[in-house]
Order: sequence, then structure tokens, then C-alpha cells
Amino acid sequence: MSAEKNLTGVRRPRRTDDGKDKATARDDLRKAILSGEYMPGERLVEAQLIERFGVSRFNIRLALQDLSGEGLVEIQRNRGAQVRKISLAETIEITQVRMVLEGLVAAQAAERVTDSDASELDEIGLLMRRAVESGEFRRYSDLNVRLHALVRKIAGHATADRLIDTLRAQLARHQFMLSLLPGRPLASLPQHERIIAAIRDRDPQAAESAMRDHIASVIEVLRSLEDPGMMQ
Repeated sequence: MSAEKNLTGVRRPRRTDDGKDKATARDDLRKAILSGEYMPGERLVEAQLIERFGVSRFNIRLALQDLSGEGLVEIQRNRGAQVRKISLAETIEITQVRMVLEGLVAAQAAERVTDSDASELDEIGLLMRRAVESGEFRRYSDLNVRLHALVRKIAGHATADRLIDTLRAQLARHQFMLSLLPGRPLASLPQHERIIAAIRDRDPQAAESAMRDHIASVIEVLRSLEDPGMMQ
């Protein structure tokens, strides 16, 4: 650790923000990957990342290791890091796990929902319907993310929330692509409205069933895709 002198001339350790820098680099790189700035299979060159994010090589490597743990980055010996490709088969498996976890979360949300929460759910549902009716499918995709996040917030299940966060991060680009498939928003809208109604009615069993049915429909869409290779 580097040092500096205080007013008495005694050298003391220099304060650093390595933890903050690593977290900032990790979060910014994650956002860039999920937004499509770095494509599946693209190399993540340390020198370029250092220049872009303005942190040390040490912190870039720590950030890459964190994202490797999340399944977004693949680190290969003597070849460096790259954005991890996720096969259709793995995408389906991850979504199957999500179905179980999000069903649990929806059930707990139905047990914990407040009147204020119910009003916010209704508002999102209304906005989703308007987005579909006006053909604003990117808007609908954003509202979809907002709805699922709100259900998780209401449920307050920390462990499930953490696991779902990791799984959704791996599939974020795929979920966005699916939301833009012809007819998909129109098909998923009543599914989302059923989830909202069950949580608002404080019916855990119905909420879990509605959420599982919704994500099961996502799995069916994935299975129907003609391309059995990588989802780019």
C-alpha cells in the first residue's frame, strides 16, 4: 500500500477506493454487455477496458472475475476474457429455474402486498396495456422488467431475489429479443394481468400458478425457435 506524509512528517497509508473502483467497473461493464455494446463471443481486452473505465488492471481483473461468477463473462487460460455465449439449451434450462424461483416470489408477494403496492401494480398493468395497444413494444419490454422487479420487491425474499438477479442478467438480451417477437407482447399481456390480479387479491396459490404459467410460455417460445445454435 502506498503512503503519504501527514503534517508531523510521519508517513501513513494512502487511502484508496479500490473496492469502489472494482464495483464501478463491474457495474459499468455489466451494463455495457447487457445493452449489447459487447457481443457474445467478443474479446474483452484488459487494456481497452482500463482506458474506458479509468481503473487499474487489478480492478478490471477483479471485475471480470465477478462477471464470470455471474455467467456473463468467460475467462480462458492464456486467452483472456470474452462475453460468454449461451446456447438455446442452456437458455431454456436457466428459464426453467427462473420459473420455480419467480413462482415462489409471486406467492410471497401475494402474502405481503400492501394497498399501495397493489395500486402500483395496477398502474404498471395499465401502462403495459396502453403500450401494447399503441404498438410501443420497447416500452412494453421496459414495463415488463419493472413489473417483475416490483413483484420481487414486494416479496422481500432476499435469497430468491439474488438468484433471480443473476439468472436474469444472463438472459437480459434474450428476454428483450423475445419481447419484440411478432405477437409476443399481445400474448404475454393477459399473463401479466393475471399475475397482477392474483397478487392484488392476496391469493398466493393463484399468484404462483400465474407466474409459473407465464414463464412456461416463455420456455415454449424458446423451444419453438428454429435456430438450434447460439442466440446472438
